[in-house]
Amino acid sequence: METVRNLKIKTQTCKHVIKELHNYEKEVEAEATKTAKMKDSGADPYDLKQQENVLSESRMMVPDCCKRLETALADLKGSLAEFEESNEDAPEIAEAKEIIAQGDSVFQADEV
Repeated sequence: METVRNLKIKTQTCKHVIKELHNYEKEVEAEATKTAKMKDSGADPYDLKQQENVLSESRMMVPDCCKRLETALADLKGSLAEFEESNEDAPEIAEAKEIIAQGDSVFQADEV
C-alpha cells in the first residue's frame, strides 16, 4: 500500500529530474554557442578541444537524464494508481498527475 509520504517523495523526484533535464538542455545550448564563437574567433586549438569535450559531456547527460525521468515517471504512475485505489480525495493526487503530465510533455516534445 502506498502512503502519502511515498507519493510525495516520488512526485518530488520526478519534479527534480524534470528541472535537471531542462538545466542540461540549457547548458548544451550555451556550450554550443560558446564553442561556435571560439571556432569563429580562431581560438587556440587546445582550448577549442577542451570546450568541445565540455560540450560532449553536457550532451551525454541529456539522454541519461531522460532515462532517469522515464524510470521515475513509471514509478510515480504505478504508485499513483495504487494510491488512488485506497485514497480518493488526497491533494497529493492532483500534484502527482500534474507532474506526470509535465513529464509526458517532455517526451512528446522530444519526439517532434
